[in-house]
Amino acid sequence: MQKSIEVEYWVIDEQGLLTDPGALTDGSDLVEEEFVDCLFELKTPPCETMEELQSVFLELLQEHLDRAKTNGKRLVPLGTPINSESIEFLVDERSRIQRQVVGSDLDYAKHCAGTHVHFEKRNVVDQLNVLLALDPALALCNSSPYYQGTRIADGARAYLYRKQCYEHVPKYGQLWEYADTVAQWTRRLERRYDEFVSMAREAGVPETDVAAHFSPDDVVWTPVRLRAEMPTVEWRSPDATLPSQLLQLVDTLDTLMERVHETNVRVDGDVGGFTADEVVLPAFEPLCEYAETAMIEGVGSPAVVSYLRNMGFDVDAYDPLTREFDATHVSLEDARKLRVHYADRLEADVEALA
Repeated sequence: MQKSIEVEYWVIDEQGLLTDPGALTDGSDLVEEEFVDCLFELKTPPCETMEELQSVFLELLQEHLDRAKTNGKRLVPLGTPINSESIEFLVDERSRIQRQVVGSDLDYAKHCAGTHVHFEKRNVVDQLNVLLALDPALALCNSSPYYQGTRIADGARAYLYRKQCYEHVPKYGQLWEYADTVAQWTRRLERRYDEFVSMAREAGVPETDVAAHFSPDDVVWTPVRLRAEMPTVEWRSPDATLPSQLLQLVDTLDTLMERVHETNVRVDGDVGGFTADEVVLPAFEPLCEYAETAMIEGVGSPAVVSYLRNMGFDVDAYDPLTREFDATHVSLEDARKLRVHYADRLEADVEALA
């Protein structure tokens, strides 16, 4: 089964100040600027095996770490920048419309860097539902507990998206219920698009402008998305973090997704689990409780750890970066120093994996 990954990194100068990607995005369709002025995204092409994916990802990342160094820049693998000076949206019509519709709550997204994992479409309904049920695995890669220097949750990025950005429009950025059919999922997307058009009209955005920059396929920012363009099922739950942690997570996800094609998937109870004969997903309400606890407490929650083990994860093999932070508040100066430290950690991690 083909899979690919996309990871967002903060770009800093040698002193740890956030800066623009500059030449880092030149000359390749596998890298691009994100929607704010100090984020950089690296994307792998689809790969058949985990060995190929790891090789391609590390080669691309090393190339751009070298290019960054040549340009006096570095990359930081954290879910938020810890604390920062002003971060600005890039001049982009799509982002402008989204902000006009969603409002100032969208500003919280400027402080978020994550990982997206794409899986080739096969039995799509089971893939969607299993990836929804695996959302609590975000706890394994939580990499920053801070928003503007203040500790807010074990996984601050997920908290900012789900509790701040889309608090008033939850259907656009929070978990959706399990799907019975692809047609049902598609109808949900079409309804969200129609609602977005209506909200945009109320905010003074003509429908023609919305249609020029949005479609039902990309009008939501939910943790699991069905992408017609790729075509893939996309899992967007985890933070950006060290490649060793991400690749281990994707390896387990890939194994679990392969098993989905070989066994029965059903929803029952509140425990969940992968067995030799079937995949059992918890009911949606307990799943949401696991996901929220994973976001707030991470692997410090016995309930989350037990759930993830039932779902096939070797929790003890992960060491989320967020556990390395113990201060309740981090100053701007200390945040700059920490970004430099984690840029060092990223480079050392890539070297060790290579």
